[in-house]
Amino acid sequence: MVAFHFPPQAASSGIQRTLSFTRHLGSHDWEPLVLSANPLAYEHKNSSQLANVPHDMIVERPFTLDAKRHMAIAGRYPEVLALPDRWISWWLSAFPVGLSMIRKYKPSLIWSTFPIATAHLIGLSLHRFTGLPWVADFRDPMLQSLFPATQLQRKTYSWIENQSIINCSKAVFTTQSAMDSYKRRFAEHFHDKFIIIENGYDEDDFSSINMNRSNPSLNKNKCITLLHSGLLYTPGRDPSALFQAINTLKTQGRINATQLSVTLRAPGDINFFKSLTNKYNIEDIVNIAPSIPYQEALHEMLAVDGLLVFQGTQFNSQIPAKIYEYFRTRKPIFSLLDKLGETAKVLQAAGFHDMAALDSAEAILPALENFILQIQKGSAHIASDELVEKSSRKNRTSELAQVFNQVTL
Repeated sequence: MVAFHFPPQAASSGIQRTLSFTRHLGSHDWEPLVLSANPLAYEHKNSSQLANVPHDMIVERPFTLDAKRHMAIAGRYPEVLALPDRWISWWLSAFPVGLSMIRKYKPSLIWSTFPIATAHLIGLSLHRFTGLPWVADFRDPMLQSLFPATQLQRKTYSWIENQSIINCSKAVFTTQSAMDSYKRRFAEHFHDKFIIIENGYDEDDFSSINMNRSNPSLNKNKCITLLHSGLLYTPGRDPSALFQAINTLKTQGRINATQLSVTLRAPGDINFFKSLTNKYNIEDIVNIAPSIPYQEALHEMLAVDGLLVFQGTQFNSQIPAKIYEYFRTRKPIFSLLDKLGETAKVLQAAGFHDMAALDSAEAILPALENFILQIQKGSAHIASDELVEKSSRKNRTSELAQVFNQVTL
């Protein structure tokens, strides 16, 4: 299993997909061997996640550099050192290590997961050299409208993507629209390779957290707490319109810091987002908070009254992995997104209709007020038990094991 995002890497929810697969595949008669990157490559690390890696699992972490942090001079570096991405050095070390693992342990197949593009390059190289079946996992589509940004990087991504689809036994996607986009771009004879295995949540991560699963208090004087947990950035997940709506409500005296508290946990550039709260004069209502260990982040999700989703038009074919953790918390969800996107479709199918356009403060304002009122009344929608059970990663791992069984027959 070739995966860049693996503990102790932090700041990417992608590690949870791979980690859960490795933890649950054993119950389906598959033993995972992990080929990841040296922690030196990770700009953000969280050692607490290492405790979730089974102690007897074989994990190799060959030498890897980050071109941006390790090869730049005055913050600049040649683009050729970052093709297909900043971690191309991983391929140079992981390929021989992967071959050594294959010769020693004689695995039945190779699995790799994108992002990062170099992971699929490693998977492709090992497949071509050994002939082992290869399952390529696409957590996101490789080519998107605004990414990669440069022409040379797009050409490199396009070549890796094409070679991946041509050579893999199965291509796994996390959303219907992502798979549909590949069906439009690739010939029909490849379509039988395509399959969907959505993201999910891991019940083991929640089982040690003792929280009351009941609805929030019906006390209308209670301060309503809302949370977004994870990265934000522009364009695509810009909270500016939400901040403007909160500013309007505050200015008009319809809300204050004793009635509403919003936390943006680990959004990325903390100073930038704090400057936005200062710009809109809402720093008393909106708290920009640093990252915390994963278990603490889950505990925080379970403790608040409602959860926030940011997913703009640029990411219409994607669903944030945290959505499934949000379902498991059984908390109301307020979404700022494009209603034509995949995230909106999944939320609406699950009964969550509290949403507004990400970039429209005028649309957000009444929708947010209504959402808060529903929480106060105790009538806000939460995930059903059926949806929660369906969204578990144990269920997703069962689907992956079936794919492995098919390609190794």
